[in-house]
Parts: sequence; C-alpha cells; structure tokens
Amino acid sequence: MPRKIILDCDPGHDDAVAMLLAQAHPAIELLAVTTVAGNQSLPKVTHNALGVATLLGVTAPIAAGAEGPLVRSADYAADIHGDSGLDGVVLPAASVALDPRNAVDLIVELVMSHEPGEITLVPTGPLTNIALAIAREPGIVGRVREVVLMGGAAHTGNLTPVAEFNIAFDPEAADAVFSAGWPVVMAGLDVTHQALALPAVAERIAAVGGSKSVFMVDLIAEYGRRYSDVQGFDAPPVHDPVAVAIVIDEELGGGHVDLVRAPIAVETGGRHTTGMTVVDLRPWVAAGSDTPTSVALGLDAAWFWDLVVDAVAASPAP
Repeated sequence: MPRKIILDCDPGHDDAVAMLLAQAHPAIELLAVTTVAGNQSLPKVTHNALGVATLLGVTAPIAAGAEGPLVRSADYAADIHGDSGLDGVVLPAASVALDPRNAVDLIVELVMSHEPGEITLVPTGPLTNIALAIAREPGIVGRVREVVLMGGAAHTGNLTPVAEFNIAFDPEAADAVFSAGWPVVMAGLDVTHQALALPAVAERIAAVGGSKSVFMVDLIAEYGRRYSDVQGFDAPPVHDPVAVAIVIDEELGGGHVDLVRAPIAVETGGRHTTGMTVVDLRPWVAAGSDTPTSVALGLDAAWFWDLVVDAVAASPAP
C-alpha cells in the first residue's frame, strides 16, 4: 500500500519538484496539497500550486491556508523565488479548481477521517498550517503517522547563521510542531544541501523531453541563477523533494537516507538565534533518548536524482 500523504507547501521552485515526486511515485498516495504563505504571499503560492498541479495532472484537492505567521510579520523569500514565487518558468493556465475548504480544515478532516497511522504530513514550507491544525483539533497528534518536514538545520542556517528560512519564518509554529509529541523527521539543510542540481542532472531531465521536462529544466536554471547570485552556490540545493524522498525511502525499506534520533527544540526568543533548531547530537543523549524527533544527516544523492528524473518521465500528462 502506498503511503498516504498531505503535502503542505509554498511553491516555490523546489516545492514544485516536491509536488512532481509526490504525484508520480507509486510509493506515495497524494491525498491533498495545502498551501501556506512563505516563499511568497498566499495568493501567489496558491496560484503556483494550481498551475503546477495542472501541468503535472494532480487530481488531489488543493486548499489555501495561513496568510502569514502566527504572531510575526511575513518576510518572503523573493531573493530566491522572485516576485511570483516561481520566476523563470511558464505555468499553464490552471484547470484545477481551488478547494473551498481552508487548508487547516482539510488537514484536520482528512486526518480525523482516516485510521490512526494512515496519514503522513509532509510540510515543505513554514509550519503555520500544521500548528493551526494542532490547535484546532489536538486529536490529530495521536492519529498522524509522522511529520516529515523540510526545514531547520543541525548546524548552519541560511537565513541567519543558525536559522533556516522555513523555521525562521514562523518559529512559534515550528515550536508547536516539534514539541507536540508526535514523530517528526527533520530534513534540514544538513541533508538538503546534498541534493544539488548539478549540470548533469539538468541534462538528464532535458533528455526526457516533453512539457514537464522543459518546465523542470527552466526551473532549475532560474533557481540555480538565483542561488548563485544570493548564496554563491555553483549548483542549487533542491530542498523540498528531499522530504518526499524520505517517505519513499521508508516505504521501500530504507537505506538511502541517514536518520539520527535526537531531541530537537526551536528557539523562539534568542537575540541572535531565533528560528534555530537546536538538535542535541551528543551521543549519550541521542542514543538513549526516547524522543520522537529525528534529523536526516545523509542522502544518497544519485538515488535521489534517479527518483526525480524517473518522476519527470512517469508523471502523467494533464
């Protein structure tokens, strides 16, 4: 049986690749796509989600959620994703209708209507929707199989020296998610910076041909240009699909991602450290801990890119 997931995202170039992988891989059943403000404003990322869904043939419901952080003002990632949130690519006119339900309501409804342990939440943007879902229906904590999220870092941040963008955008929401007591797997910068879209990757995707191939090649080119200009990367790290890949790896028996069980806390009040994910990797703490949180530290990058290239080839035509 494929793993049932809800993909909570803020498209975003790398979110679009996460949508591709979640839609195409047979180990995943995509129940819903929910959107949250982050890389750009909620209307923009929702528009992008509908366009990407149209391109990929996504039939799962798509619902819009939180317009901004729980208590802070929004600070979008326009330097990386542009004014549209998906600069540099051409989206088809959306033929997918936006679900009338709020994303938070949809998350709660799906989790509560399925058996405990059936649904995995895969947030690849700020964690505002997930925190609001916990507040609206605390019962989801005991019913979700696990939360596999893209965000955070065990070592170096990207928005600040110690904080990654998704967590820093809404640290109070992240604190609520990490401290809820359910299983959480953090796919942070330690592992996503191993998923680099090298020129050979773009060449493999281009060789597939077709509209999805062209879209992904253009996406990588623009994303790479911005990462080079802003952060000095020779090839861009494609963060968000790593979270989906971790779920696939679990379903296929593991072996391609190195996970370490460790306590993780989110700093919400530090003068210089707000948004930091404090990962306790001291061996005598992590090894003997019954903490439900884990951090991904290693990735078989060749396997990961095989997944993505195969998804470009396998994703059904709209």
